[in-house]
Amino acid sequence: MTLMAIAFYILAILTCTAALMVVTVRNPVHAVLFLILAFFSAAGLFVLTGAEFLAMLLIVVYVGAVAVLFLFVVMMLDVDFGKLRQGFANYLPIGGILSLVILGELILVNLAIVQHGAANAMPDATAGSGNNIKAIGQALYTDYIYIFEAAGFVLLVAMIGAIVLTLRHRVYVKRQDIFSQVTRRRKDAVAIVKAPTGEGIKE
Repeated sequence: MTLMAIAFYILAILTCTAALMVVTVRNPVHAVLFLILAFFSAAGLFVLTGAEFLAMLLIVVYVGAVAVLFLFVVMMLDVDFGKLRQGFANYLPIGGILSLVILGELILVNLAIVQHGAANAMPDATAGSGNNIKAIGQALYTDYIYIFEAAGFVLLVAMIGAIVLTLRHRVYVKRQDIFSQVTRRRKDAVAIVKAPTGEGIKE
């Protein structure tokens, strides 16, 4: 069995295991960390099949979206940030372990690609000439342009809905009243005091 096949099986097992842990663990922070591991493992599988552009999108878009998703969850649950900071040290061990696993995945994928490239040509996900980025961009912005625009509109509506759902007016939070600032008159904000010469101003 070649190193490419070994890397594929290891990444596939890690992806399935991390996905299972996302829906089974009770701690939401641990679930987010396992979700990031699942995304990295799936990105490694894309790299092994020659779709490096999709792997990059998976890491940049989805791992970044995990942080935004976690932010919205924290806002909706009204989590106490003080307690969250106090329990930050409790998440360091599992975060360190998952970081080492991700680092091992990167090294394994790199070694598998180097060995496979030395023996054979690199795998290419495109059917025709050109690289993956050119092929995906040409197909996305020609044949599927309307579907792509519709998907962007759906994501925009989802983002607006999430902001509306998480918007809460708290009494102890100071907010800016633009209407009162614009309609404020000079006599309400400025007081002209005539002070006697040499005596100063008495409060």
